[in-house]
Formats: sequence, C-alpha cells, structure tokens
Amino acid sequence: MSRRIGVAIVALSGALMAFAPRLHDAPAFPAVAAERALPSAAADDVDVELVLAVDVSYSMDPDEQALQREGYVTALTSPEFLTALKAGIYGRIALTYFEWANANDQKIVLPWRLIDGPTAARAVAEEIERAPYRRAYRTSIAGALLFGSRLFESSGHRGIRRVIDVSGDGTNNEGPLIVPTREDVVANGITVNGLPIMLKKPQPGSIDIEDLDIYYEDCVIGGPGAFVVPIKEREKFKDAVRTKLVLEVAGRTPAVRIVPAASQTPRISCTIGERMWQQRWGNGLDMR
Repeated sequence: MSRRIGVAIVALSGALMAFAPRLHDAPAFPAVAAERALPSAAADDVDVELVLAVDVSYSMDPDEQALQREGYVTALTSPEFLTALKAGIYGRIALTYFEWANANDQKIVLPWRLIDGPTAARAVAEEIERAPYRRAYRTSIAGALLFGSRLFESSGHRGIRRVIDVSGDGTNNEGPLIVPTREDVVANGITVNGLPIMLKKPQPGSIDIEDLDIYYEDCVIGGPGAFVVPIKEREKFKDAVRTKLVLEVAGRTPAVRIVPAASQTPRISCTIGERMWQQRWGNGLDMR
C-alpha cells in the first residue's frame, strides 16, 4: 500500500470515529477502503434512493409541522450527514420529499435530487425550507407507502438501497390496511423506517394512542435493517431527525433494536386506528 493511500485511510477513519459517538444509539462505521472503484461507477449509481414521507394531517399542529420541517432542513446540512454521505461507496444519494395525509392526498414538495456534497445538500435544504405549509384531513400511512414506493420508478438513479422514511404522529385510519400494504412494499426490496412523533399525550375522546412507537415497530416498518427512532421530547426533535437520516444514508441501524421488523406477533392491533375511527364516527373499515 502506498504512503498516500495509507494516510487517506487513517484520515477517513479518524473522521468517522469522531462522528460516530454523536449518534447515541448507533455503532461506529467500519473504515472505507480508499481505493474503492469510483471511476468505474455509472453516473446514476447512488448509495441510497431515499424517500422522505412527511405527515401533514390535522393531528399535526403548526408547531409540530415547523419542528418536523426544520429537523430535516438542519439534518441535511449537518456535519454528521455530510460525513456519512462521503463515507458511502459512491459518496452520493438521491432524495425526494413529499407530504401526505389521507389516502388520496400526497404532494411532492421536493422532486428527486442528487446530493453529492455540501453545495447540493444546502440547495435541497433551502428548497424544502421555502415550501409553503399545508394541512389536510385523515391519516393514511398505507397511502403514503404506496405513493412513496411508486416514486422509485422515476428516480433516475440506481441505489444500492431503497428506503422510505415515514414520519407522523398517528396511526393509519383511512385507506388500505397498513400491514398488507407494508408487506407489498417490502416485497419489492424497499426498506421502510419510521419516525413516530409522540410530543402530545393522547386526550380522552381522541383517536391518538399512547404506544405509537410500538405501533410503528410492529405495523409500519419493514425490510432489511428497518428501524424506528421515536421523538418524545421537543428539545430532542432535531437530534432525532439527524440521527435517523444519518443512519439511513450510512446504511446502519441503531445498536439496540427492540423488535426486528415484522419478525414477531404484533404487541398492538395494527387496525387500531381504523377501529378507533369507526367507533368515533361510525364509518366502516376499508378492507382494501
């Protein structure tokens, strides 16, 4: 090994070790070989095609929406994200960002963009930040997963991994049932990760649930390396979003996973959202 390559490996390893401890529940990355074959990579090859699916249903109050948006904006320009980006095989990712509510309400805020360094990351963050806020009725996580899975067809890139990152503060209560939908999406080689937002204590008479993180673990996430990063404190919102985004870009999972995705009998009913809605409003379950 030449002296130049040896120095490059030492420098990269040191940078990654300095970054890893800030991910409180994530392991350190292995050193990346400096002699990786980047010159032979196709122009459309990326480490991950990442779909960010963001809840804008009325259960998300304006403050939560602002925190959610700001979390992604700051995460995309953070030193941790940029370090994870350059540590990949290709050192670039493809990313799109859409908002969702009911089964027929999904809006692309950021079409597919290539992120290959600080300049592109900053441009993407600013584009997301400029988008106007909106809200809509009902919560269809299943609808978001179906919409997100179709976006890969138009990404224009070829990722080593394909990931849908879904965030929200409620259960699926409209549209297709979540488990069969999740299984169909995962069967196409897509990993679904979750960011359950649990900042508010469920109120009597509402259709919110106490254990939203368990619901996401048992009913929403799936695929290789799938994981959940719950947000329970406002002051940790940005840190949690950054941690999750970095893990997805780096292809890592938290050091401790409570439940391997889709591997155990659910600890919570995966139709709880539909049933609570039915009890409150008297509408029948949609069994599509």
